[in-house]
Amino acid sequence: MAVLTAVLVLVGFIAFVDLVLTLGVVKRLREHTELLAGAGGMPVTVAVGTEVGDFTAASVDGDVVSSELTPTDTVVAFFSPTCQPCKEKLPKFTAYARSRPGGRSQVLAVVVGSAEEGAEFIERLSPVARVVAEDRQGPLHTAFGTAAYPTLLRVTAEDDGRLVVAENQIDLDQPFPALT
Repeated sequence: MAVLTAVLVLVGFIAFVDLVLTLGVVKRLREHTELLAGAGGMPVTVAVGTEVGDFTAASVDGDVVSSELTPTDTVVAFFSPTCQPCKEKLPKFTAYARSRPGGRSQVLAVVVGSAEEGAEFIERLSPVARVVAEDRQGPLHTAFGTAAYPTLLRVTAEDDGRLVVAENQIDLDQPFPALT
């Protein structure tokens, strides 16, 4: 009987230690998840100073969008409808875009996938930006070398007319003041 009691106490102790260790691992995984979510996921893939390649595409409104027709100081955003950080940043981005001087002509949004797949994004972005729906191998993705979502850039034209990335980390919490 004493042996049985000793075995039960040992099994109970091992189960208790296992439970404590499992709870520690779960806590650590939650901390890592929060850290990764706060870091915005994947690192920025387009460096400041990168020259933007030539591109021509049709917006969802049927307008032509090209590197030659992109005004200086334009914000270019890449979103994927399957990306959770994209869904979270979309409301802040639309508020930011709405506050930009120059209106829609100064904001270009690219939604990954077909117009049907990105319908919700397109509907929310269209009032504040020129919107292009394209796949990952589309002309804008190729010209900018984008691979992570969301990617928010500000581009400007150099003196020789080349379009380059001027900013690759746009603070959406600092919208432009309304023009008076």
